[in-house]
Amino acid sequence: MKVQECMTKDVRIATAEATLRDVAQAMAVLDAGLIPVADNDRLVGMVTDRDIAVRGVALGMGPDSPVRDVMTTDVKYCFEDEEISDVLRNMSDIQVRRLPVLNRDKRLVGIVSLGDLAGNDEAAHAGKALEGISQPGGQHSQTKH
Repeated sequence: MKVQECMTKDVRIATAEATLRDVAQAMAVLDAGLIPVADNDRLVGMVTDRDIAVRGVALGMGPDSPVRDVMTTDVKYCFEDEEISDVLRNMSDIQVRRLPVLNRDKRLVGIVSLGDLAGNDEAAHAGKALEGISQPGGQHSQTKH
C-alpha cells in the first residue's frame, strides 16, 4: 500500500513570519500538533506544539515571536508513492511520528502520521517503528537545538 492511500490531504500551512500565537491557535482549531511552514509553495520547515513550548516559551519567547525562531528547518519527508512499510522503517530510523508527504516535484501534498500508517494492515511494522521512535534522544531531540 502507498502512503497516498492513507495520508491526510487537507493540510494547513504557516509562513515563517506567522506568530507562535497564530500557529498555536491553528493547532487548537485543527486538533493537530504539527504544522508545515512554507515559503510560497516550498516546504521550509515544520513547527510542533513541542517546538513552541520547548524552543519558544521555555526560552522566554512571547506569543508574538515568529515561527522561524522555533521551527525545524531540517525537514524529513516521504513521497506519496512510497510503500507504507518503507516509510514506517524510515520513521523508526529518524525517530519521528509524523512526516510531510511530497509529490515527486517536491510539492507538499499531505501529512502522514504513525497512526495513519498503523491502521492499514501494517500493525507489525508500526509497532517496530514505534519502538525505534520511542528511543531516548535522536536527531530531533528538543534539547539539541
